[in-house]
Amino acid sequence: MKGIVSGIKRNAVHDGDGLRTTVFFKGCPLRCIWCHNPESIGFRREIGFYADKCMSCGTCTTVCADGAVRMRDDLPVTDPTRCRACFDCTAMCPGDARIGYGEVWEAAALAEKLAQDKAFFDNSGGGVTLSGGECLAQPVFARELAERLLEKGISVNVDTCGYAAKSVFEQMLPLTDTFLYDLKAIDREVHIRCTGKENDCILENLRYLTDSGAKIEIRYPYVPGWNDGECEKIGAFLAGLSVKHRIKVLGYHGLADGKYKALGLPDTLPAIEVTADDVGKAVRILHNFGLQAVNGMKDD
Repeated sequence: MKGIVSGIKRNAVHDGDGLRTTVFFKGCPLRCIWCHNPESIGFRREIGFYADKCMSCGTCTTVCADGAVRMRDDLPVTDPTRCRACFDCTAMCPGDARIGYGEVWEAAALAEKLAQDKAFFDNSGGGVTLSGGECLAQPVFARELAERLLEKGISVNVDTCGYAAKSVFEQMLPLTDTFLYDLKAIDREVHIRCTGKENDCILENLRYLTDSGAKIEIRYPYVPGWNDGECEKIGAFLAGLSVKHRIKVLGYHGLADGKYKALGLPDTLPAIEVTADDVGKAVRILHNFGLQAVNGMKDD
């Protein structure tokens, strides 16, 4: 089974227990205004052009067999109607100004690559985390990759926004050690405003996983002006589940603005700054509901 990933990050320490390798699947059903992985939003291969790294050497124009790249004002300009995202230009760019996002993998081959770090996983109690984008938007690939990793004795975590069919979670449940589950808002209209999608299935899937005994860590991305008013509602919802999950409040940052420009995407990132003290206010509210809440900007 083939799938498409936007990147692989080794030695990750915030995606579950121990040292982990995080696989960022390409494609996501949500369009969060604060998304810091815009290269993982679309499901197709694409090229990011980082103009500040460009050496104006013109190498990309000479290696493009389709003639999709031309120099203009000492910078390469790509014709999207001609570009096939073959990544020939990215491979030859001497300044790494052109980055290809969207490598196609066979599940078996990717599992073999990830298993090269098994000694580090074993020594640290870590493993592999499937992330994105939304890894469960490629459910068959995610399931086969998880199965192959488990066959090799490697722990699998799933980092998910929860927007998937219940049947997908039913299939992934026995293959997953921990679900890192995003909870962005309880109010349906707020969720639509922030992500472009309703949250009915997200809440139902969280109830299902909880009642099924899954190990879950809740992730609450805290974005003032957008979903900070949801804190008490999130606290009440989580307190009403059959298990009170640990919740990590993540402070928003706008450090991905360069990626939006490189990909030619509208920059939707809010022009705000969030401090650890801001996140601490949300943590204290969640504590009032008897929840084990931690500050993602200063606590593990």
